[in-house]
Amino acid sequence: MGNSVIDLRSALKLLENTPGQLISTDVEVDPSAELAGVYRHIGAGGTVARPTKLGPAMMFNNVKGHPNSKVVIGMLSDRARVALLLGTTPDKLGQLLRDSVKNPIQPIVIDSSKAQCQEVVHLATDPDFDIRKILPAPTNTPEDAGPYITLGMCYASDTENGDSDVTIHRLCLQSKDEITMFFTPGARHLGAFREKAEALGKPLPISISIGVDPAIEIGACFEPPTTPIGYNELAVAGAIRGKAVELTPCLTIKENCIANAEYVIEGELLVGKRLREDINTNTGKAMPEFPGYTGPANPEVPIIKVKAVTTRKNPIMQTCIGPSEEHVNMAGIPTEASIMDMVERAMPGRLLNVYAASPGGGKFLAVMQFKKSVPSDEGRQRQAALLAFSAFSELKQVILVDEDVDIFDMNDVMWAMITRMQGDIDIINIPGVRCHPLDPSNDPSCSYTIRDHGIACKTIFDATVPYSEKKRFQRAKFMDVDPTHWVPNHKG
Repeated sequence: MGNSVIDLRSALKLLENTPGQLISTDVEVDPSAELAGVYRHIGAGGTVARPTKLGPAMMFNNVKGHPNSKVVIGMLSDRARVALLLGTTPDKLGQLLRDSVKNPIQPIVIDSSKAQCQEVVHLATDPDFDIRKILPAPTNTPEDAGPYITLGMCYASDTENGDSDVTIHRLCLQSKDEITMFFTPGARHLGAFREKAEALGKPLPISISIGVDPAIEIGACFEPPTTPIGYNELAVAGAIRGKAVELTPCLTIKENCIANAEYVIEGELLVGKRLREDINTNTGKAMPEFPGYTGPANPEVPIIKVKAVTTRKNPIMQTCIGPSEEHVNMAGIPTEASIMDMVERAMPGRLLNVYAASPGGGKFLAVMQFKKSVPSDEGRQRQAALLAFSAFSELKQVILVDEDVDIFDMNDVMWAMITRMQGDIDIINIPGVRCHPLDPSNDPSCSYTIRDHGIACKTIFDATVPYSEKKRFQRAKFMDVDPTHWVPNHKG
């Protein structure tokens, strides 16, 4: 499994050697809104407001105010590129992640003397220390609460039993040594670690590793029940690569960090201290989130007090745009794996594939390809959809299609919905179910059936053909030829 990728730099080398996957510019760019504004046109995709498109990753070599830093964006903003980086094909990504969760390889700790992430050390005790000058963290829009770290691998441990985990959170640079960290209520393992430490009156040591192997970034996005609390998601990346992720002890806190990261922030989540997220801008906005809207600034967010920043020599900052296809892939591929695992255990062999489609940001929408082989399979497709909702609580809508539909082509999915579905019997609504607070329609103001913000009506769109009617719904059968005989450079 895997390929030659072990860190961000080897991932970039692979993209450099693959035509059309990476471009760079030496033209100066302002990290405040301009950088994201440029990439929106180059390759953001996802739920970003149009005009946008899928395209190559992009390296900015000349970042205003940061003469010795580069910023790369869009590493994971194309499913084909994710497959290249993880050593598989786009249609097999969900299966790869499902198998990796089942066969974890736990991380190992190496000596600090071998850790590339500590080649350069900035201590908070230095008089000129300022994280905003060290980190070229972009501001995605002019309304953002500040510069955000969007691809920080947050690593912390349970105060009592020592269980460790890695997750990705919204991190805003607020002052020279303070970062606010947003927790979606009840969604992440680190939230449980923080709550336990705070109840004991102890600050929680935390490391934030930026610029790492893409397998770590994808694996970090798994959630319960697939990876229950106590499951270290770095073990998923280990399984993908067939080699343990290497950690190293931090210099100023009792915690580990990713040894080959480009940047590592060392700090502590403070006990009982909170900060308004937009304290520096007063815009009422945080940053653009995956549904395509700018999230509201949280009035009280936990604070990380930074102790040190360590880097590799000539570090490369990695970032993403919140609503881009990069989020779709990071959140969506683990979603696909989670759904496959749940349904396969309940009814083996019937669910062929799953796509956490782009319009749902990787979280809200799943297209499920279901094969009915015998008369008694009729109706099981809807059971599979119900299992998907239980496997991934943030899922809002499921579209069920047959095996002759390309689930990765939303035009083909829409064709199935138009020609195989009747709205009065094939749309199944399940009201009053907890979903995700970042969907603005999940609010009492939008429906009298919603009692509290974050509750939604989950919906199944059953676009499968009734088993007894399959003969009437056969697609036109074209001659199967190899077009390269006539068009030599034709691709797939």
